[in-house]
Amino acid sequence: MKLVLADSKIFKDSVSIISDLVTEAQFKITKDSIDLVAMDPANVAMVIFKLLSSAFTEYSVEKEQKIALNLNNLKQILRRTGANDILTMELHENKFKLTLKSNTTRTFFLPIIELEEREQKIPELNFPVSIETNSSILNEAIEDVDIVAESVSFIAEKGKFIVSAEGDLSQARIEIVSDDDTDIKTDTPDTVKAKYSIEYLKKMIQGSKLSPKAVINFNKDYPLKLNYSVVDKMVMSFILAPRVDND
Repeated sequence: MKLVLADSKIFKDSVSIISDLVTEAQFKITKDSIDLVAMDPANVAMVIFKLLSSAFTEYSVEKEQKIALNLNNLKQILRRTGANDILTMELHENKFKLTLKSNTTRTFFLPIIELEEREQKIPELNFPVSIETNSSILNEAIEDVDIVAESVSFIAEKGKFIVSAEGDLSQARIEIVSDDDTDIKTDTPDTVKAKYSIEYLKKMIQGSKLSPKAVINFNKDYPLKLNYSVVDKMVMSFILAPRVDND
């Protein structure tokens, strides 16, 4: 196995984002892509990541490999990559070898860890609402509601996406309409509303480092799916369980 990335930023940023949700995870390295599916320890959020072979300048995988790593340790090494570094990843005597090469050659070895062998299944979800918007618009909305509450309501009406939150005394409401920056599709004439944790959303919207566009899917009191992608390079999706009021 030999994987060479001339532009390591996409992998570096991806690992940094994923490590905010999970500390240890297994990468499945196939002939077409590097894949990761992991749940956070509280079983509230799932992250699904695919880095395509077409993102690499060299991608040589003879047989499928599963490599479990401590993501915090991997993140620390990837932080050392500079803009001109070429990143090479290989397996070496049951260790994960990373080489950073520019005017110097730096080599790091990470231990491959044992993880409980439990295949994470990606749930099949159906959504009547799909919103594609600029990542920055979603980021601003989440940062706005973060100052008043711990949870946020996503509301979809015809041609309108509303992000709202209520604290003990304060309220925030952001209305986003269909325009050149935002495409709102709904398959139902009804208003669709669901509530989610702002703490988790703040971690997920870091996907804006990867893609200028975000796709948001949700349903009434139903999991949220948030998607960031770069054509021919990578896809990162998050699934977040809803917060259901007990009253």
